[in-house]
Amino acid sequence: MTAGKLLASALVLSALGAGAGMWYAQEYAFYDRLPPQGELAAVAADGAPVSLALRDFQGIDGSSSPIKWRACMTLDPAAAAALPVFDKPTPLIGPGWFSCYDAGRLTADLASGAATARLVQPEMRPDVDRIIAVYPDGRAFGWQQINDKTPERGVMD
Repeated sequence: MTAGKLLASALVLSALGAGAGMWYAQEYAFYDRLPPQGELAAVAADGAPVSLALRDFQGIDGSSSPIKWRACMTLDPAAAAALPVFDKPTPLIGPGWFSCYDAGRLTADLASGAATARLVQPEMRPDVDRIIAVYPDGRAFGWQQINDKTPERGVMD
């Protein structure tokens, strides 16, 4: 085997290793499953604190980003109606192994009116809101998304 073939093989193997490491980091390394929860703290349309009773909660989160939180749950849709409607929902894609949460389906259902987006808590972290999509049968799916409340910033900020 020539030096050129060895160098090319090392380069290809390094690229494959780096790709596999990147995939693992995006899908698994920075997510943690959340313990079951029986309630979700929220803020009603009038600004009053509200606690939504939950069933069948499944959730994930990660400390590496404020928008990694995803959740699947069942709740009383009448109780969720106290929360303000969120007008620009953008369900964020979760890792493939978190199978109860499907961002593509949520996006389609929110666009068709099959589900309603509600603002659970504004400013969970600076410039990040917690949103849930609620279906009439009580299924609900949550995520955190960056809000547009901060004015455009220049390059030097």
